[in-house]
Amino acid sequence: MIADRVLLPPAGHDPASVRALFAALATDTGVDGARYVGGWVRDTLLGLASQDVDLATVHAPSDVTARLEAAGIRYWTTPSGLAHGTVTAMLAGHPLEITTLRRDVATDGRHAQVTFTDDWRADAARRDFTINALSANPRSGVVHDHFGGLADLAAGLVRFIGDPLVRIAEDHLRILRFFRFHARFGRGAPDAASYAACAARANDLMALSRERIATELLKLLALPDPTATIAIMVDGGLFAPVLPEIDAAALPRLAALIAAEAAADIPPDGLRRLAALLPVDPARAEAIAQRLKLSKQQVLRVRLAATRDPDETPAALAYRIRLEPAIDRLLLTGGDPRALAGWERPVLGIGGGDLIAMGLSPGPLVAQTLQQVERAWSDAGFPPDGVAPIARAAVERVLARG
Repeated sequence: MIADRVLLPPAGHDPASVRALFAALATDTGVDGARYVGGWVRDTLLGLASQDVDLATVHAPSDVTARLEAAGIRYWTTPSGLAHGTVTAMLAGHPLEITTLRRDVATDGRHAQVTFTDDWRADAARRDFTINALSANPRSGVVHDHFGGLADLAAGLVRFIGDPLVRIAEDHLRILRFFRFHARFGRGAPDAASYAACAARANDLMALSRERIATELLKLLALPDPTATIAIMVDGGLFAPVLPEIDAAALPRLAALIAAEAAADIPPDGLRRLAALLPVDPARAEAIAQRLKLSKQQVLRVRLAATRDPDETPAALAYRIRLEPAIDRLLLTGGDPRALAGWERPVLGIGGGDLIAMGLSPGPLVAQTLQQVERAWSDAGFPPDGVAPIARAAVERVLARG
């Protein structure tokens, strides 16, 4: 059930500080001087916890700072923030962004030029989906809904405001955002007009930076179960322009991974799930991760997830490739990561100097032998007193070969 008003103030915020802030931003014309907007309003109406608390105001940024100073409320901003109309107030240690109402002047699919306004409807109209365009009066909690967002929220419908093709042309990332919000808030089939527009304009994704695509995709994949949404994206050809490697054959791997995470009580992980969608080929998976401009650590993790080495015990695997990649591998291959609960990396307790003391000559052979010792020790189950005999046996074999 959707509430008809929000609960104020947000959790963790001092009520007296919040009242003082809204009093400072009040008008004497009867028009709301400030409202809660966006994600926090949406989530609160659904009874969900949200840290995404934002305010909008009719006042220009310079007027906002003057009002905050007059009220003795600490704030900070930057030249870039002021240019975009954003001032951050500090309320009992909690930062709260206050942004002046805006309307779009021009867009190019990636960025928008805006001008400030005092028109609440105009500001709501520039937002992407109806459920994100809600605002709430801070004193009464009454929700203002200009585009049917409350009905869509109740119906589990994610829908663009206005013409979906126009909204996508304004910002191409909205294609991926549509599917992320559908996976989180949607119920049943996606809004037909919105889905058709996303499919028709899928090639627009090529104009976006790969970093932005990766960030949005990982957010989508980190939701509790995005399998159905990923499936409709594959059906609509949404991945073809930028990630053609993700196809219908990848869907069973994703579904199996999500089931394995649930069985092992392991939280969702967007990167692990991305690895499930990519080819089970280390070189190809690595190339795709690099194409998405992932970090070096993320690229390595994707490569390791796509690698299929000979069977090892979970502990030996974790020792060799580290704990997190080992958990990925076990989940992706039907292993049981619960075997690694509380696992701590064992210490070998022997080094190259010890092998030299046993008779090896300094040089590359020392490092090679040490690797053999380490592998044999891990294969033996990391016996705490067993590394020295393993090392002596390895050195003797080397010396016997001359």
